[in-house]
Amino acid sequence: MGELGRLEALRLAGLTAAADPGMDRFARLVTRFLRVPVSLVSLLEADRQVFPGMVGLAEPWAGRRETPLSHSFCQHVVVDGRPLILEDTRAHPRTCASLAIPDLQVIAYAGMPLTDADGHVLGSLCAIDHKPRKWTEGELQDLGDLTAACSVELRLRIASEQIRQDRDHADLLLRASVELGHSRGLTDLTRRLRSLFRGPLDPSFVGLLLADGRGLRRVVDPDDVRPVEVAIDRLDLDAGYPSTLAMREQRTVFVPDHETLEAGYSAEAVAGYDSLGLRSVLCVPLAGGRGVLMWCWPEPRVLAVTEEAALTAVAGYVSQAVERTLFVENRLSTAEQLQAAMLTDLPAVPGLDMSALYLPATDQDMVGGDWYDAYLLPGLPDAPGPALMLSIGDIIGHDVQAAAVMGQVRSMLRQATLGHPAHSPAAALASVDGAFDALPLGPGATAVHARLDQDGARRWLTWSNAGHPPPLLRTPDGRVRALGAHDLLLLGAASSLGRHDHTEELPLGSVLLLYTDGLVERRDNDIDVSIQQTAAVLAAHGDEPLPQLLEALSHGLADAPQRDDVAVLVVRADGDPGARDVG
Repeated sequence: MGELGRLEALRLAGLTAAADPGMDRFARLVTRFLRVPVSLVSLLEADRQVFPGMVGLAEPWAGRRETPLSHSFCQHVVVDGRPLILEDTRAHPRTCASLAIPDLQVIAYAGMPLTDADGHVLGSLCAIDHKPRKWTEGELQDLGDLTAACSVELRLRIASEQIRQDRDHADLLLRASVELGHSRGLTDLTRRLRSLFRGPLDPSFVGLLLADGRGLRRVVDPDDVRPVEVAIDRLDLDAGYPSTLAMREQRTVFVPDHETLEAGYSAEAVAGYDSLGLRSVLCVPLAGGRGVLMWCWPEPRVLAVTEEAALTAVAGYVSQAVERTLFVENRLSTAEQLQAAMLTDLPAVPGLDMSALYLPATDQDMVGGDWYDAYLLPGLPDAPGPALMLSIGDIIGHDVQAAAVMGQVRSMLRQATLGHPAHSPAAALASVDGAFDALPLGPGATAVHARLDQDGARRWLTWSNAGHPPPLLRTPDGRVRALGAHDLLLLGAASSLGRHDHTEELPLGSVLLLYTDGLVERRDNDIDVSIQQTAAVLAAHGDEPLPQLLEALSHGLADAPQRDDVAVLVVRADGDPGARDVG
């Protein structure tokens, strides 16, 4: 870890093969105090030395500000950790073969170690002469003083970068707590997680693996699939990977470089990391044995204490999000079955086309009190054929309790309709009013209850509205208007105001839209404006097949968290109910 720590300190210092005013200043001071033609602030990277501070080098080296290690005396200072003082480099067995002698004319050399706060030798501050030279004690003392000052400057830069990174880590935690807290599903969680780490110095790969029996399975973002995720989508728990070790032993596992990976893990693991060009990895187990979160980098890595703490905290947020997501998915499965059992299969009616849509609220129980209903009734004494009953309603609330009340109210409304001789929508709603008054059914409900009758080729809609958003009717000429007449909502409170039936003819080609307020209520929009916008969509798309019309009406709702349920029922009068196929 010593060399990795040294290279990490160099990275934090932010100096490379480019001129730096502060480092050039130290090089100038060396040439002035020691009266030498060349002075360098030389920093030793893994495969080269670079000169952020430089005076006196000839071209092409002056323009490049770097040399390969074959031209480096600085590497000896770094390896030894002490000054290298040579009167004639040609006479010293350690340096006599160096290419720095013929190419850079380094004959006399005096280099002092530049160190960070942890004692890593980052490079040297050196004085160079083109002829043999005996360095005086005063010259070496001046060079030592300048080296100490230059080391302080490097330490300040490293500390400043560490402070900036600590701020970045704090910002990462804040963003992670918000982003991951709003995740919807495991795929979305992975997508949000990877979006948190998109900077040039961030991990190049972030992977989420969840416990799956005796192994780990990858959660893959379909928009960002890596080859290894396709090739290795599941790992057995006893496989020789850092992630499986973290899972087995329930501890953080850090692999700082490729040598450590090769020494401690399987050939399959090494090949997998090599396929992604990765050299270091941090694996943090999720709480409760739910899985492992991993970060990978394309270069050897040293983790600062604050960085490891921040990433471990992010793993805690991910663990909470996974627990919440799995819980919601389990409830969603149950809720979908419950809701499917409660919603109606639409009947087939000659001359009518019907379609429906239900979207549950996504911020609570994924099931709620919105409903639609459609069923055939026996014909009235004076009517030529059966009537079609249509209902749309909303129990206040969107949880399992609201869904249970919805089931009761829908059944009572059906029974009240069947029990009234004329099948009056208003009379049925009035009966349900009485049930709300007598039974603990909650804070109330809204509903539109309607009957669609036929008379030859003509159809008549009779409806009663209990405080519900108005139905929208699109006539064959493409115009849309709201059927706005309504009474009080279903509250169970005694009222002297009765319920009323209203009648409207539905010409051939007209479209009737019934909906709950989840379709039109928005925080940033007045509901009347939203209803007008919905009417405009109905006008524009009313001639399209009903599934496409529903898609246009609900555009964008599935892509954002829903705070309320949405139920939609649409009916088109597209033919003569009395017509029969011949041939």
